[in-house]
Amino acid sequence: MNIEVRGKENFVVTDAIEAYAIDKLTKLERYFKEDLDATVVCSTYPDHHKVEVTIPTKVFTMRAEVKEEDMYAALDLAVDKLERQIRKHKTRINRSLRKREGVKDLFNEDVDLEALERELVGRPVRHKKHQLEEMSTDEAITALEMLGHDFYIYRDQETKQVHVLYLRDDGDYAVIETE
Repeated sequence: MNIEVRGKENFVVTDAIEAYAIDKLTKLERYFKEDLDATVVCSTYPDHHKVEVTIPTKVFTMRAEVKEEDMYAALDLAVDKLERQIRKHKTRINRSLRKREGVKDLFNEDVDLEALERELVGRPVRHKKHQLEEMSTDEAITALEMLGHDFYIYRDQETKQVHVLYLRDDGDYAVIETE
């Protein structure tokens, strides 16, 4: 695995942090057949440290973002998060995505599938149908705030496309536009 560790916003990555990140992420190599690239971005704030790890593959991108008081603890939690994602994807691929070209070839076959099956947690527990309403983004923000949810799906008045409005961790709103 090719691992790039860099600092963001006045954070200088020390040799110790870089070595620790590389050591932790190298353990994820056993899940994959091919050599992947990983990017680790470390940043520091007055009350916490933040680690963002991104591993793009041909089929999907794995990403983990962790905020913690200690940089080393944040790296540990980010790798744990990625490992859970890998296990989840591996299990789902072996269940229902086998037909998708190139997906099953991404993971090593010597991983214990039965153990991964037991660890799968992200199954949907509830299904809902939602009638899309045409509205502006401002109206969607109001609807989102009134519902108390962290996302809202609506049809944009101008473009007639489906949009997803969501509340970001920093308190701002963002919109995902579909095509």
